[in-house]
Amino acid sequence: MGTRIQSHQLKSGLVVSGLPGQQQKEKQPTMASRAVPYIGGDIKKSGELGKMFDIPAAVDPPKQPPSRASTSSSGSMRNSSSGPMRNSSSGPMRNSSGPLNVALPTGLFTSGPLGSGPLGSGLQKRSGQLDNSAVGSGTGSASSKALYGSAVTSLAGDVKVGLRISRPVVWVVMVVVVMGLLVGAFLMVAVKKAVILVAVGAVLVPLFVGLIWNCAWGRRGLLGFVRRYPDTELRGAIDGQYVKVTGVVTCGSIPLESSYQSVSRCVYVSSELYEYRGLGGKSAHAKHCFFSWGLRHSEKFVADFYISDFQSGLRALVKAGYGAKVAPFVKPATVVDIKKENKDMSPGFLRWLADRNLSSDDRVMRLKEGYIKEGSTISVMGVVRRHDNVLMIVPPQEPVSTGCQWFRCLLPSYVEGLVLTCDDNQNADVVPV
Repeated sequence: MGTRIQSHQLKSGLVVSGLPGQQQKEKQPTMASRAVPYIGGDIKKSGELGKMFDIPAAVDPPKQPPSRASTSSSGSMRNSSSGPMRNSSSGPMRNSSGPLNVALPTGLFTSGPLGSGPLGSGLQKRSGQLDNSAVGSGTGSASSKALYGSAVTSLAGDVKVGLRISRPVVWVVMVVVVMGLLVGAFLMVAVKKAVILVAVGAVLVPLFVGLIWNCAWGRRGLLGFVRRYPDTELRGAIDGQYVKVTGVVTCGSIPLESSYQSVSRCVYVSSELYEYRGLGGKSAHAKHCFFSWGLRHSEKFVADFYISDFQSGLRALVKAGYGAKVAPFVKPATVVDIKKENKDMSPGFLRWLADRNLSSDDRVMRLKEGYIKEGSTISVMGVVRRHDNVLMIVPPQEPVSTGCQWFRCLLPSYVEGLVLTCDDNQNADVVPV
């Protein structure tokens, strides 16, 4: 027969093992780490966290040493009261210590309203959408500067069109010119004949004239090359082929809006502020000459969009966002022309300047805006990419050269990235989509 375990009943009604006179030893905690007390949302009781905000910590009253009677029954009291107290009191105290939890679109529960804190701000910045506080309400009434995320490409300055000339050819011409000058100078001093100098001058003058001609007409030559380039049918385009597609554009996931006129549903927008510098006037930039217009401020944005081919009817995704190289050739139109006499007659323009921290003193200014609205007809030049039945047009890795145009006396010029060209009369050619 088994031995019967002796037990007795405490005053609280709990039956425990052992004799009444025996003192149970206090059990050591099973975890080595010290338990962190629940502060109930009071930052004064948080210790090191309160020191970070220069908040004095709450001074707890001195604790009395436990008596022998309480020590003997601490184990039984902990088993009987710790569970109900934690379940009944910790829940309400935790809910009332801070703001209500809010579920994000991703399913994550956070405290505070949606968009507050670093996570909410990060989502707003990464999404690429236009900030609600940055959208104007009507023509010329933009309230603040438009802020886009990384999904929208911000273009700096004007399109750079360079000349592509072989370096060996340049070095050979320079060596020949220097040798001709030296030989001509020697013969002129020794023999008193300037035949060699005249011959060298006859060679140099056409070279300088041709260089100036190419610098002045290089951009127009590039646009002529783009217009004459044949259109490609997307149905027969192969992967990696450089094509030119002409068709109607449709906004992607992120439509753009012009900053001053608030033209919505655009795939490309630009705002350029010019200033006229007279005799003794203020310069718009370091290289601003007298009696000319200088660019003071520029904003250009472009995002991913779709283009529907006129020939085949297929639609392709143009990857112009996320920092892609894009060369837009869109002629802007003058929307505001400010002089000293009519400066106070345009409060919308003054707000536009104030939102961008631009001074509005006595200057002759001109604001130009350009855009490609949804439904417009444009031409895109890029490389075809096919991925999982998705047809895309991406920027080429190498710059595109126009080649020599001998009939127009133009040297080869090049441009980097996607080439976008748009007709001037956009308002009349918009197709409803």
